[in-house]
Amino acid sequence: MKILEGKTALIFGVANNRSIAWGITQAFHEQGAMIGLSYAGEILERRVRPLAESIGCTFVEPCDVSQDEQIQQVAEKAKEAFGEIDILVHSIGFANRDELSGPYYNTSREGFHLAMDISVYSFTALAKAFQPLFRPGGAMVTLTYNGGERVSPNYNVMGVAKAALESSMRYLAYDFGPQEVRVNAISAGPIRTLAAAGVSGFKTMYRKFSEVAPLHQNITPADVGQVAVFLCSDMAAKTTGQVVFVDSGYNIMGITEPIEKILSD
Repeated sequence: MKILEGKTALIFGVANNRSIAWGITQAFHEQGAMIGLSYAGEILERRVRPLAESIGCTFVEPCDVSQDEQIQQVAEKAKEAFGEIDILVHSIGFANRDELSGPYYNTSREGFHLAMDISVYSFTALAKAFQPLFRPGGAMVTLTYNGGERVSPNYNVMGVAKAALESSMRYLAYDFGPQEVRVNAISAGPIRTLAAAGVSGFKTMYRKFSEVAPLHQNITPADVGQVAVFLCSDMAAKTTGQVVFVDSGYNIMGITEPIEKILSD
């Protein structure tokens, strides 16, 4: 029997075949889950629908997570299609490109509000809308990044948003505990996604990452997908309110230069 067989999963945030959400989708599909997908608007539809077709997914709905009405509409459609759900994945984050370079103190009020709304509040809004549909033993997962705990140059307002997202995750874990629904976050290392392309200096950071991380390996969406399978399966039945790192151990390091270079100096 496959690990997620008999479970229904809704995944928000698929953008293309390189997105983390798609890596999670593939892993869930391989482990037998029934999948529903949501994407952010018409521009992404032409990319997402062929992906959905490739795994036999027929529930594919647009959702602007800044609009409560659209979130509620997707929840109602999910109820009609599935009745109840077991898993909800939130792989959504956004900030204006001009907020992702230079000093953090240049963050605009508008830009701050936008990043918090799309990257943080959307998880809470989805949790509220889908709360009545969850079966006991269900799970929610959101995607975060180490820039929420430590300074990552140019990540700026997104780092602040990820810190808020992780705190929201813990409060939601407390709220959903009596319902026997677990809430966790995955903190992934740098991955070449559409969102990462907007962060100034990302290519340089990506190249150095594998030199510094203890495992000396870069991270793929498939790596994140495997951990998401675990967190949303019965194997993680007593794990909630946690940030699980999938970053080749990078988060434990206190230095950012390759060990070999430091030892040779």
